[in-house]
Amino acid sequence: MLRGLANISYWADDLEAAKRWYTELLGVEPYFHRNGPDGRLGYTEFRVGDHQDEIGLIDAAWRPHGPERGGVVAYWHVDDVRAAYERLLALGAEKHQGIVERGEGFVTASVVDPFGNIIGVMYNPHYVEVVGY
Repeated sequence: MLRGLANISYWADDLEAAKRWYTELLGVEPYFHRNGPDGRLGYTEFRVGDHQDEIGLIDAAWRPHGPERGGVVAYWHVDDVRAAYERLLALGAEKHQGIVERGEGFVTASVVDPFGNIIGVMYNPHYVEVVGY
């Protein structure tokens, strides 16, 4: 049934600020933009990683539920969890869960971005095996 990650959507009250923050974090410009009915940026999207996974940033006014933080943590594979975690914190993210060794080579950490979204980073030996490096 589940065939792969199609899109991770993050919400932001200040979408222009979120676009700048994620551009700095990811080191790439978004490739797609859509304005809302008021003419302001309503959605922007980046492609990142080995499989060009999509990160979509959406104006928080369109959030389908209240302003609380999301409960699901999507973990992005990184080669060095500590370096990725420290970079996220240096860019203004807040600690959600520190670095945790989960056994057999699995390491995770998560932060809350400046817009209230949870970002997980993970070293995952299975990912490395599938990608083949």
